[in-house]
Amino acid sequence: MSLLRWQFDLTWSLADLHLSALTPADFRWEPGPLTWHVRRAGDGWTIDWADTEPDPVPVPTIAWITWHVGWWWSVALDHAHGRAPRERESVGWPGDENAVAWLRELAADWVGVLDRLSDPDAPAAFPWPAEAGLTVAHQAAWVNAELMKNAAEIGQLRLLRAAQATSG
Repeated sequence: MSLLRWQFDLTWSLADLHLSALTPADFRWEPGPLTWHVRRAGDGWTIDWADTEPDPVPVPTIAWITWHVGWWWSVALDHAHGRAPRERESVGWPGDENAVAWLRELAADWVGVLDRLSDPDAPAAFPWPAEAGLTVAHQAAWVNAELMKNAAEIGQLRLLRAAQATSG
């Protein structure tokens, strides 16, 4: 697990680099007419979602990506802590003022899981079915890969928004 922990630390440092640079306006920027976004709804947020991926796939906003990371990471942590995994609809977005702090809390919780992990070969049933026969080490590797992908998406959107602001 030391390699997976090292990889997580590297991945998180790259994610946090982009998260630290975000402004409130970055979260809500829509790069085109077809986006997945979070939208104000009363005292909370409505999250765009489709159970079957549409064609074409909407471009996610930074707000949506931060919610998405918070959702899958919360569920991964539920599994790691032996809690009943929450439903997607029950994971709200905390808003642009609190999204980065929320993800940092999840990262700290995940580090605790990795540091206490005694059996990386134990079975894990997330994000795949239990009958897949994959392990907690596979789950940790998946978290690293998913986080890297989402960090790259956030970074690319942040850079595109900045480039658009300077060119127009």
